[in-house]
Order: sequence, then structure tokens, then C-alpha cells
Amino acid sequence: MDTASCLISEEHDRIYGKWFSFVDSDRDGRITENDAICFFAMSNLPRCVLKQIWATADSKRQGYLAFKEFATAMKLVALAQAGNEITQDSLAHADLQKLNPPVMEGLDTLLNINKHSTKVIDGLKRLYSLKLELLEITYRFNEFASPLLTNSDFDAKPMVMLLGQYSTGKTTFIKHLLKCDYPGARIGLEPTTDKFTIVMSGPNERTIFGNTIALQTDMPFTGLTKFGTEFLSKFECSQMPHSLLEHITFVDTPGVLSGEKQRIHRSYDFTGVTSWFAAKCDLIILLFDPHKIDISDEFNNVIRSLHGHEDKIRVVLNKADQVDTEQLIRVNRALIWSLAKVLPNRPEVMRIYNGSFNDKPTNNVAVDPILKKVFEREQNDLLSDLKDIPNNVCDLKIRAFVRRAKAAKVHAYIISHLKNKMPIILGKAMAQQRLIDNLENEFAEVRRKYNLPLGDFPDVQRFKEALSGHNIDEFKKLKPKMIQAVDVMLTSDIPQLLRTFGNSYES
Repeated sequence: MDTASCLISEEHDRIYGKWFSFVDSDRDGRITENDAICFFAMSNLPRCVLKQIWATADSKRQGYLAFKEFATAMKLVALAQAGNEITQDSLAHADLQKLNPPVMEGLDTLLNINKHSTKVIDGLKRLYSLKLELLEITYRFNEFASPLLTNSDFDAKPMVMLLGQYSTGKTTFIKHLLKCDYPGARIGLEPTTDKFTIVMSGPNERTIFGNTIALQTDMPFTGLTKFGTEFLSKFECSQMPHSLLEHITFVDTPGVLSGEKQRIHRSYDFTGVTSWFAAKCDLIILLFDPHKIDISDEFNNVIRSLHGHEDKIRVVLNKADQVDTEQLIRVNRALIWSLAKVLPNRPEVMRIYNGSFNDKPTNNVAVDPILKKVFEREQNDLLSDLKDIPNNVCDLKIRAFVRRAKAAKVHAYIISHLKNKMPIILGKAMAQQRLIDNLENEFAEVRRKYNLPLGDFPDVQRFKEALSGHNIDEFKKLKPKMIQAVDVMLTSDIPQLLRTFGNSYES
């Protein structure tokens, strides 16, 4: 091979190396079919051709591609784009010196954004392990609020959770966005979605049981094992290849019980599970319909469990075309009043998105032309919020990280404060009960002493429940150096990280 050919080969290997690193999101040096399917689709080749390319490149039937096999696959893609038939001998007969890398639509933009996102997320991982994780472990933050973070939590795609009573259109909403069914989707007038269902991207249409997905360390769901086998039997993952699911994962939830159905007790901590997902999700959609705007006791508990995540909430009045204009105005007023009672930390009037999020035409009998335009505008506004999520991955990760750091810092102050209130020898049990009963006043004392914002404090009732299972005397006293490290991280390290990687479109 002459010098020019060597230079071309090296340049192509450099390009393929960059692409390989982009697709190999877990950095294990292997690309599985699940990793590759979305990337290969950028070639715009038919699915049957891509299957043949995979089979040819993975000649040893390992189920994955290392870099050498990946480069082979890319050369096969280039040959197919040039109109060549793909066989086992395609590369042997091709003029590789004249074969340029394939055209992958939209890849350059993704590489720029991914380069920025990867650096920021890697920076957050480093800050967490160096400065925040030790504080969380020392003061047992993971036992009160949220499990310790893993790499899969940082690398996870943005998530959107849908909550609402049965038959308010949660599953239909997801189908409306996907424009197709997904495995396991069930729709009906009575409760049909009886499980927490993760709807995410995958190489094939399939359903994975909760016990299996909760054990996969490359997924951000391992923390759900704490809710027990009864919950895991009501948890599943629905995978399918879809362009939207390459960027967003949806969480479909069981219908919240109301009326007589509330007498049926669930076999797992439903509110605890929704709270766990709320901490992980980037957007929470509360769905109502005009005939189900009452907030039941269970729904009230669920909404209150979203404390600290009010900025993620979007309220949707679905099926709004089923009532006339006068009724719709009354329904909106009643819903605003009901929400104001269960979201006391949100004094502003919450915006309600009115619309009909399904594939059926608007009911023109009940809806006048002006209102129909309002529905279309509000539906477009909500869909824009959803479409913006993949473009704001870094901002969302940083926002969640900062919120967690502030909550962990406040938690450390609370735990050490309670520890200091315990007697040295006698009366420890009575002192602990007195502190738990008087927890709201203890929170206020901590807030005044350290000048902390109210919004960073946990929900008093949920903290009481968690605290009752611990021995306060075993807690650690305050370690100012740990607090100082988190303060430096928030005021200096994170702003420096943003300044360093602040422009995702810089080369």
C-alpha cells in the first residue's frame, strides 16, 4: 500500500474511531445490536439491508461489534449506499481506496452536542464521587431521599412520567406521540394499565419483566429493588425501535384509585414509587379529563410526594373537546382550585394545557372554532416542551444535580442537628420520640440557624416516616469540611464546568 493509501486508511480509521466512541455509550469497547440499531438507521438504508450488514460484520456471531468489526460494518454501509449488494465477499472485491465513509444523516450535529454533553456529564460524575457522595453516605441521604447515584443514572436518557386517574388517557398520550402502539399497551374505560411501564428504545419490540430490568446495572432502575417483589411484579419495560425513543424514555403508570376503589389497598408503596420516579424524571405530566377532576386521597398523596419537583409538573386537561365552552371554563376553575390545595408550595396559578391528545379528530359539535384553535396552540406548546428535552440534556442534568446537592446539604444539617439534641446517657427513646413529634419546629430551627431556603427542605411527614425507622443517636455530628466541599462545588466547580464546556456548537 502506498503512502497516500495509508494516509486515507488512517483518516478513515480516525473517523470510525470517533463514531465508535459515540455509539459505545457505556465505554466497554463493544457495540451491541441495541446500541447500533439507531446509529445504523442514520444511513437511511432499508432495515433488511442493515440486518445483512450486521450479520456480515458480526461473522463470529458474538452478538456485538468491537472496533474492527464496526469499521467493517461502516464500509459495508458505504458500499450499500453506493448501490452494491451486500454479501460475505463484498469487501474482498471492493476498491477500498476509493471508498469514502458512509453518509450518516444528522450525525455531525449529534457528535457536536454529544461531545459537549459527555464532557459535562463526565464532569458531574467526577464532582459527585469526589465531593457529594461521601456527604450522602455519612448522613444516610440515600436512606431518606434517593439512592446513591450510579453511572447509569448520569448516562440515562431524559424521562417523562405520566400520572393520573384511570382512563384519563395516559397510555393514549404516549401512543399519540409515538404515532403507533407499543408492546403491552392496553387501553379501556376501566383500569387497564396496572403496571409501571418503561417505554424505551430497543432493537426489537419486546417486553422485559421488572425483576430482570431492575438487575441490569446499565439501566437506571436498580434502586427500585427496595420496593420488593410485589412491586417488581407490577413493573415492566416495553422496548421498540423508534426515533423519538432514541432521545426520551416514557414512564406509564397505573391509574390512581378514586372513590370506592380506594378501599383496595395496593401490595406495594405506590406513593413511594412515584416519588422515586419523580426524582429521576425530567418532566411529570398530570392528566385529568373533564369528568374526573376530583383529587382522591391516593392522588392527593401522589401529588404531595412530588414535593421539590414542582417545576417539572405540567397539568393537562385531556379530552377537553368532550364538553362545551361553558362547562370547560367551570372545569378549569375547579381544577385550579383543587390543585392549589395539594400544591401549597406553588402559590402561582398553574397553567393547564387544554386539548385532546389522541389521534381522533376534534369533536366539532362541542367545540367552537375559536376554542379549537386554543386547543391546537396549547397542544403545540406542550409538545414543544417535550421536543426541547433532548436539546437541553446538559441543563436538565445540571439542574437535577444541583437540586440533589442542596437537598443533601440540608439533610446533613438536619441529621446533625437532631443528633446534637439527643441526651448523652438516659432518656434517649423519649428524646427521639419528642424530636419526631416536634420535627416541624426542628426544621424551622435548622433553617434559622444556617439561613437555608425553605424550598430545599424535605417534606416533613415523609421525613418523619423515614426517621421513625432509625436510631437518631447513631447519626453523625456535623463535619464542616464536607459542607464546605459541597459549597465550593456549587459556587465554583459547577460554574467552572459550564464555562469550560459552555458552547455545544464549538468545534
